[in-house]
Amino acid sequence: MTRQIEFHNPPSLPKAVGFSHAAETRGGRTLFLAGQVAKDREGRVVGKGDLVAQFRQVCENLKAAVTAGGGQLTDVVKLTIYVLDAGDYKRHAKAIGGVYREYFGKHFPAMTLVGVRDLYDAAEGCVIEIEGFACLP
Repeated sequence: MTRQIEFHNPPSLPKAVGFSHAAETRGGRTLFLAGQVAKDREGRVVGKGDLVAQFRQVCENLKAAVTAGGGQLTDVVKLTIYVLDAGDYKRHAKAIGGVYREYFGKHFPAMTLVGVRDLYDAAEGCVIEIEGFACLP
């Protein structure tokens, strides 16, 4: 069986802008992506105090994880984004969207944004963490 990914946006739900309401997969392999923060390969936080810079580094880390599994970012079917300040995320949505499109193009998996009180690496300056999964060939 070949791998298939189909995104669903039923007309009975609000219009999905920048995400899909549901993702259906058939065939292929599932790659679970652990929460990625804005740390480089040496473990240094990139972009302390800069949500957009941190989002870029997180995308870079997600790309590395998916690529290591033999896939690409367009294989991602679900992302959960955890941020310390949802208001800050919304204020920077346009810039974050630009970075997102650099990595994912017009590929919009099912996504959830969650404002949280703390992140494991927050004391080191991380303000965002993203986890998800991909359906690989």
